[in-house]
Amino acid sequence: MRVLVVTAVAAESDSVAAGLAVAGYARLDEEFIRRAPFAGPEFSPSPLTRYGRAGHEIHVYPAGVGPAAAAAGTAVALGRAQDPGYDLAISTGIGGGFPGVAPLGSLVVASGLIAADLGAGSPEGFLPVTELGFGRDRLAAPRGLCQDVARAIGALAGPVLTVTTATGTAERAAEHLARHPSAVAEAMEGFGVAEAADQYGLPALEIRAISNSVGPRDRSAWRIGDALAALTDAFGKLPPVLESWTSHEH
Repeated sequence: MRVLVVTAVAAESDSVAAGLAVAGYARLDEEFIRRAPFAGPEFSPSPLTRYGRAGHEIHVYPAGVGPAAAAAGTAVALGRAQDPGYDLAISTGIGGGFPGVAPLGSLVVASGLIAADLGAGSPEGFLPVTELGFGRDRLAAPRGLCQDVARAIGALAGPVLTVTTATGTAERAAEHLARHPSAVAEAMEGFGVAEAADQYGLPALEIRAISNSVGPRDRSAWRIGDALAALTDAFGKLPPVLESWTSHEH
């Protein structure tokens, strides 16, 4: 088994790594895979770090914030993979939970990864890219794997929205729910990771630890530490599920 785990920032990758250590995965090596020869002195390349046990490997990569960075970073990592390549890509990190659905500190697993603001405005309201007649705005996670992961880590399964601008008002939250009434959470990278993975013929998952509520932006109510701890707990329980799934798939 080889799995690529993509986060936005290093704090999320560190939380994943802490969970993998609990699961018995040892750090193997690290590679700075993104090269920017014309970048200024402030540029800091992101390390892809490999962890393994008993012939299984999980690689963790902080690709950057937002769907574009996530897609580009995932594509670079997948393109540089050596045989046997990857079996699965996972987008993970903290995210916002819809009130009354996904409480702070809880975990969610995306049954569908939806690009919620990919489209166009109109006098009648937002038009998703699919209604415009080109592109796609959603990808599905492997159903059996999604359910198995949700059970193993104690997560809620449901659609997770990918946005390019984090929701900061009750009105915006209501708009999202009007279009996606079963959505459980929002984040900024999942669809980008899934889109890149799909180009390589790979399935994708998204796992989010809830740090804040989707709605009015209130930093005093955020629980980032609790969410990162939940992420560590999730990845401490996750590897056996992935190992079993990939062995059955192959």
